[in-house]
Amino acid sequence: MLEALGYPFFQRALLAGLLVALLSGLASPFVVQRRLSFLGDGLAHAAFAGVALGLFLREEPFWFALPFTFFVALAITWVKERSGLSEDTAIGVFFALSVALGAVFLAKARGYVGDAMGYLFGSLLAVGPSDLLAVGAMVLLGLALLPLWGPLAYATLDRELALADRVPVVFHDYLLSGFLAVSLVLSVKVVGVLLVAAFLVIPGATARLLARTFAQMTLLSLLLALFSTLGGLFLSLLLDWPSGASVVLFQALLFGLALLKTGFSGEK
Repeated sequence: MLEALGYPFFQRALLAGLLVALLSGLASPFVVQRRLSFLGDGLAHAAFAGVALGLFLREEPFWFALPFTFFVALAITWVKERSGLSEDTAIGVFFALSVALGAVFLAKARGYVGDAMGYLFGSLLAVGPSDLLAVGAMVLLGLALLPLWGPLAYATLDRELALADRVPVVFHDYLLSGFLAVSLVLSVKVVGVLLVAAFLVIPGATARLLARTFAQMTLLSLLLALFSTLGGLFLSLLLDWPSGASVVLFQALLFGLALLKTGFSGEK
């Protein structure tokens, strides 16, 4: 690990992984507690459709995946709020639409299928300076939203009471959906479309098994996301495994250990 730190590409990979871990670690408790795990998969496939559109138009895929995924996230929230349909139903509709559009765009993007593979499986060690700037900007935005953590946590734990106290719950729902969408698109370059949902679920799920309060859950989720990124990159170097997959496997290992601890000790 110390030798690898001497290489600029690994320095960028480590910094990008830690920044993405901050984003995912902050968002993951809300995803888990609000039961939005399926939303991560839906938005990941929306990002895939945006990437495929960019490849089809011979442009930078990121600049198409970002607005497309953001629009899908807001559309899911709008359909849930206005139609009376459950959130998983709304996600399922846009999930299918995104996959269909992605398949069509990718079929027409002849000669660019190889580029799509990098977005499907991630390429942490190929992160460039522009990717770091984008992730860093999103982390700053996430820090700017920290004052809203209290109202978001309030609505997460008791939505009806928050509405009764005139907390702008619906506005916060849109805000959270948009934040998740942008965080997910930025994470795609690091871990890939197929694994990115794990970044939004596993740290919060592990923290949920160990924490007693939502504040503890958020802090523990952040620490677990950061630790698993470091551990996953070390595994990647040691075993010559794909970096994004190694991070997710390390997250799953921590989740398994937490599950064993709580399952056999009876602790909550």
